[in-house]
Amino acid sequence: MLTKKKEIEKLNKERIFNFLQSWDIDLFGIADIREARKDFNLNESIKSLFPLAIVVAKRVLSSVLEDIYDHPTQLYFHHYRQLNNELDRLALRLASFIEKEGYQALPIPASQIIDWKNQKAHLSHKKIGQLAGLGWIGRNNLLVNPHLGSRFRLVTILTNFPLPPDSPLDSDCGQCFRCLSVCPSGAIHETPANFNHLACFEKLDEFRKKGLVSQHICGLCVKACSGPIER
Repeated sequence: MLTKKKEIEKLNKERIFNFLQSWDIDLFGIADIREARKDFNLNESIKSLFPLAIVVAKRVLSSVLEDIYDHPTQLYFHHYRQLNNELDRLALRLASFIEKEGYQALPIPASQIIDWKNQKAHLSHKKIGQLAGLGWIGRNNLLVNPHLGSRFRLVTILTNFPLPPDSPLDSDCGQCFRCLSVCPSGAIHETPANFNHLACFEKLDEFRKKGLVSQHICGLCVKACSGPIER
């Protein structure tokens, strides 16, 4: 028998899921962020309001990724921005829905750097996605889902709406090494902990300075990480 609290949380999750279905989302999870929020780049009083996070993903179209060979393209850059824009609109609408229910919610931009020197955002969407059971941090330093690989974009909504948190997956990239050979910076290694953040950023900055795209993005390891994972 479910307790009254559990019943309410289950019903609320179903309501959120039904709301998100109209946006044709691809992944959805709920994370307990009470331990993780200490690392958020937010005001302490704001962080203390939210014990949970809703994380939502929309997939990157495979046809757009096919346009990428050895550098990011304008087509991919446009698609990347459009996905972020749609996710931001979704997050705003969902946060408004939750506030009308009498609770608090804070949508975190899908792609907004607040500290360019250290490449920091308000929080790490991929780490929230990991806590919400959407995947694991792969060799490519991205969130990897067992079905979509890394071919998706994420957005996060912090909230105190009563919801049942999902559990992280106990999995990894297994014997899949597809991203290693395509990385133009050599930043990816067999062990995820050895990912070379500086080498990756320097290559992204090179792409930007060449005028290929006007943002620090690449897409090559995203294209390579298509799922399902090889075991």
